[in-house]
This record gives sequence, C-alpha cells and structure tokens, in this order.
Amino acid sequence: MIKGRKRTIVLFLLPAFLFIALFVYVPIILNFYYSMFRWSAFSADKVFIGMDNITRLFQDPTIGICIKNNLIYAVFSVAFQVGLALVLAAVLEDKLFRGSQPFFRTVYFLPSLISVTVVGLLWQMIYSPIFGLLNPILRMMGLPASDWLGSQTWAIFAVTMVSQWQYTGYTMVLFIVALQKIPEDLYEAATIDGAGRIQKFFYITIPQAKEMIIVNMVITVIGSFKVFDEVYVMTSGGPGVASQVLGSYLYRAAFSSDEMGYAAAIATLLFVITFVLSLIQIKASNIETE
Repeated sequence: MIKGRKRTIVLFLLPAFLFIALFVYVPIILNFYYSMFRWSAFSADKVFIGMDNITRLFQDPTIGICIKNNLIYAVFSVAFQVGLALVLAAVLEDKLFRGSQPFFRTVYFLPSLISVTVVGLLWQMIYSPIFGLLNPILRMMGLPASDWLGSQTWAIFAVTMVSQWQYTGYTMVLFIVALQKIPEDLYEAATIDGAGRIQKFFYITIPQAKEMIIVNMVITVIGSFKVFDEVYVMTSGGPGVASQVLGSYLYRAAFSSDEMGYAAAIATLLFVITFVLSLIQIKASNIETE
C-alpha cells in the first residue's frame, strides 16, 4: 500500500519535474556550456576558448559599472517597494483612512498595469530638458534642473525612480492583503496599553507582516538584478555606459556586438548573483522565523 502510494506521488510529480528540468535546468547548463565558446549568431562555427569569457568578465570595467547600477536599483527598490509600500499599506489600513482605501489603492496600483515600454516613453517626455514637465516644476520650487537621462551622474537614478513609481503600488497591495490578516485584537490591546500609531507599526504591523516583507524583498532584489526593459527603452544603457545594467549589457553583447559566447558568460554571472542572493534571503528568513 505504501509503495503504491509513493509510486502515485512520483507519477504526479514527474511531469512537473520534467517540465522544470527541460525549461529551467537544461537551459542553465547549456548557457554555461555556450559561454566556453567564441561564436556568432550568424555562423554555425564555434571556437572553444575554455574559461576565457568568464575571465574577461573580471577584467571588463563595464561589468563593475553594471553591478554598481544594479545595486543602486536594488537599494532604491527595497526602500520604495518594501519600505514605502509597507508604510502606505499601514496608513490605508488605519481606521482613519479605511473608508477611502479603495480609491487610493486603485490610484497607486494603476501604474503597474501599464506596459513598461509605454511607461518608459512617457517618462522620457517628462524628463526631457526641452519640453518635459519635470524641469519647469523644479525651477518653480527653486531647485536645479538637469538633462536627467543625458547626464552621466543622474541617468541611472532617473531610470530607477521610474520603476519605483510603477511598482510601489503593486507591492503596497500585497502588503494590504497581509495586514488585513492581522487580528484586530492586537491593535485594540495595544491601544488600551497606551501605544500610539508608530509603536503599533513597529511592534505589531512589522512582526506580523514579516513573511510578506521577506517575500517582497526577495522578489524586489531579484527583480532589480534582472531589470532590462526600463533601461533599454529610456537610455539603452547610456549616456556611454552610465546607466548600463547586467541585463542591458547582456543584450548589447549578444545582439549589438554579436558576441554570443560573452553574452552567455554575462548570463551565467547574472544567474550566480541572483541564485546567491536568493539563498541568502531564504536563509535569513529561516533564521528569523525559527
């Protein structure tokens, strides 16, 4: 009976395992294999060069710029899509604002439904130093204006803030769902004990929502290293390589420079970074929940 049950379980799990192996693990292995060759997308010939492409990664200064920009993206994303989103969710779940929550929830969530390409083109116009809306508003406030997407210093920050505008509302809605599961008795007991809103937030809301916080952090950080669309649409990694990230540099190596082997090496690096970050965050979450 037990053997028959195990056989049934294996038969049910086998299709999913084969599907994952075929479309996840096999491509990862093939990508690493292809990174050991010098080859072109327009030729069937491949020249075996061993670990030369991997070695080149550590000698390429653009890779360092890409990793730095991805880290900037990750820091801002955690601050806005986790930190600010949690604060907004807590405010909207407060009894004072609960009546108007549907309106604000819709307003904040709406940008995440818009295509990244449309958002990128929209913000290109907003950032434009010629006819954009941002610079006139800044001048009215007495703040300095800039060519945001054309600046070596500000381009990556400008692109990063567009993503925060688009996705903070999405993670806020996830936090609202988590906060609605917190027993109201905890807040009532804290009120009786004299706790204020800030104390309730730090001692009740955050501990009770820690599972959703961890999930959003994992999604946000991994997404920050996989980012491509926003950068490609708004700056294509420019000016120069100032806003280049690993995803856009991979695309440039593969489809602009036609260095498919080096692009595979960049993809391998990207996989290793995201895999290690996932393990670290999962391990940290296990420690916190024990």
